This record gives sequence, C-alpha cells and structure tokens, in this order.
Amino acid sequence: MNTQTLPQTGLYTQLVSRLLFPLHERLKRHTTVAVRQRMEQSQWWPPAELEALQLRRLRQLLARAQAQVPHYRDQFAAIGFDCLRDVRSLADLRRLPLLDKAVIRAAGDAMKAVDAVGLARFNTGGSSGEPLIFYIGKERVSHDVAAKWRATRWWNVDIGDAEIVVWGSPIELGAQDKVRAVRDRMLRTALLPAFAMSEAKLDGFLADIRVVRPRMLFGYPSALSHIARHAKAKGVRMDDLGIRVAFVTSERLYDEQRQQISTTFGCPVANGYGGRDAGFIAHQCPQGGMHITSEDIIVEILDPSGQPVPGNQAGEIVVTHLATGDFPFIRYRTGDVGVLDTAPCTCGRGLPLLKEIQGRSTDFLIAQDGTVMHGLALVYILRDLPEVKAFKISQETIDLTRVQVVADAPLGGALRDKIKAGFKARLGATVAIEVEQVAAILPEKSGKFRYVVSKVDAAQPR
Repeated sequence: MNTQTLPQTGLYTQLVSRLLFPLHERLKRHTTVAVRQRMEQSQWWPPAELEALQLRRLRQLLARAQAQVPHYRDQFAAIGFDCLRDVRSLADLRRLPLLDKAVIRAAGDAMKAVDAVGLARFNTGGSSGEPLIFYIGKERVSHDVAAKWRATRWWNVDIGDAEIVVWGSPIELGAQDKVRAVRDRMLRTALLPAFAMSEAKLDGFLADIRVVRPRMLFGYPSALSHIARHAKAKGVRMDDLGIRVAFVTSERLYDEQRQQISTTFGCPVANGYGGRDAGFIAHQCPQGGMHITSEDIIVEILDPSGQPVPGNQAGEIVVTHLATGDFPFIRYRTGDVGVLDTAPCTCGRGLPLLKEIQGRSTDFLIAQDGTVMHGLALVYILRDLPEVKAFKISQETIDLTRVQVVADAPLGGALRDKIKAGFKARLGATVAIEVEQVAAILPEKSGKFRYVVSKVDAAQPR
C-alpha cells in the first residue's frame, strides 16, 4: 500500500479527467491515459525495479534507432556498436557519443526514423542562441503529457480543474485557433501572454485570475513573481482564491521568487524541470523532492570531459528520453548544471532525485583568473541595493561585463561605483564594468527573463 492522496475533484473535473480528456486523447491516437496509470504504479517501485524498466526500454530505443534512424545506423556502424550485444547495463549507454544541438542540426532529416508517421515539428525558444528544430511523435507526446499529469495529481489537481497558464512561447500563443480554444475551454485552461506585461496588462491578469479562481497556476517563475509583485504593489489580495499550487518551470527558480509567489497567491510553489527538447525531466512533490521521470528519462551528470561525477556533485545534465524512437534524443546535452541526490525522498517514491538544478552553463561566469562562479555571486550584489528594482548581467568577454539596471531614480555616481567595485572584486580588478540604467528589462522572444548571460566559454584557453 502507498500513501498517495488522490485528487479531490468536483463533478465537472471528474467528467473531464475520466471521460472527455481520455476521449480527446484516444481520437488523437495518444496513449496518455494508460501511460499515466502505469506511472502512478511504477513511481512506488524500488530503485532496482525502475532501473530494470529503464534498461528494457533503453534496449528497445537503441534497437529502433539502429534499425530505423539513418543518423544512428551510421553512427553505430562507425563505432562497431550493436545495441543487443553491447547493452547489458545502463552504464553501457556511455559507450555512445554525446548529442547536442549542433549534431542535430547537421544530421537534419537523418535524425528521423524512416518508419515514423505523423511527426509534429517543434523548436526551442532559442533564448541562448539559434533555435533548434526537431520532431516529436505521438509516443513522446503521450509520455510527456502523462508525466505532467501525474505530477499535478501529487498536488491534488487533476485534468479539468481550472488552470491559469502564464506563458510566452510564440508557438503556444500562435496556436490559438478555434479547435484549440474549444479544447482549452473544455479543460478550463486560460492562457495569459508572459511577454506582454505592461501595467494595464498586469491589472487585467489580476482581474482574470480572480474571475477564474484557478486550482493551479503554471508558468515561468519570473512571470508569476512579476504578477505577484504587481498584486502586492496594487494592494490586490490573491490568497483567497483557493489556488492549490503554482507550478513553475523553464527557468531557474530563485528563493525570493518562491516566497513572493507563495505569499501572494497563498499556495505552495512546485518546481518543474525540463525543456521542449529534453522533455519533462523532473517534478517536485509536496515533500520537496525533485523526482526524475525515470520511467522515461535516464539522467547522467557529467564533468567537462564527459565522465560521470559522484552523487551530490555538480555536473552537466545529460538525458536520454526513452519515448523518442521517432526522433531519438540519446545522451542529449541540456547545457544545464545539476546535482543528483543520493538520499531518498520522504514521500516514499522510488523515483530518483535531482538535489539541485543550478542553472544553465551560460548562467555561470568566468573570472579573469579562470574561477567559475554561479551568476548568483553577482546577483546578490545588486539585490542588496534597495535602489535597484530589476537588472540583467551580460558577460560579453573575460574583460567586459555589462549591467542593465532599472531604478526608481537616476543612478548616482556613488551607486555606479559601488556596483562596479562589487563586480570587480569577484571578476577581476581590471575587468571593465559598464552600468546602464534602462526603463525596463526586456524578456527574450520566448517571454522568459534571463538575469545572467555569459558569452565566455570556460573550456577555451585565455
């Protein structure tokens, strides 16, 4: 027996989650419902049983890649790799090369399985460079939706409960045709555009949220915290709506954002980690554990030379998505830095844990002496200054860092010197620090905000 709490739902939510949404998925030839039901059983399995499942599914994925995907057929032949002969444990996955965006772009259509049908074209937001174009099949969609669905049920929220989504991707916002609008009304999902956040828009967002009285908020932490700050500034109460959880994803969640969102909306904040390309990698449970969707995702934490690091040590997050046979993501470099947790979660689930998600590799800065530091080292300098309301840090080169600052009053010379001195103390005494006062920090095209961006490659000699 497990201690899972099933969602307490109203009649309409039960109608949607048990009848209308399953019918919707069946008509789209998705297996979402069956996958979610299996996941709700397997999440309680012991780690050894989950690893056995991963190994079976890994062998199936590699067999399909070898037989049907030109890129992998050629790659396996070049290195003398045979998936049925050479994969006896999950560690054997390390015999394969790493995959990154450049490899996918170079391979083009050779990444597609020749027997794949009904593929949907997707692309990443490209906030850190050129967008990546890739394709997703029905199996991948079914598993990703099921993983998110399972995680929301941990928080007593089900399909059909009212939901506000604060998002900024032109992909989602450009898809609001009549069919999509009807589906969203059925599921009681309302979408607010994260990239259009003028004061008038924010006033409208608060009004919309109060009218909808959602059971769940979902969006970027920067966007939800921005709305929360606006509500506080306007004196609009938002903690009396019965919101059960605010799910945040797609950006690093800072402690002050979590506190702002939780306090304003009167609900816990659940972190989610993943990407459009890598899939839903991990979700936070009510006991605080960031559970990896290990039925679908194998996570490796690697050092700069591509070797695995011990548990509780930081490295690059590399994922293999086991439901991507149509367009395989095998040992895909996310560009994110994280830490695996070796201790189990108190919730009792056997799913492995991410202890920390420290941010993208471009969230890390390089000092003149080669020291690698997280952007928070500079973030805290600015956040300790009451005059500074918002900011963006851009490390252009090892010798030049630019800072955009939003403040209520013109920045005086003393404050500028204080910022420069703090940055130089961490980056190097001769680093040029340019401080620019701006009216607002603009989001990326995706609607996300990036507080720290480094264009310096730590691997390059200086």
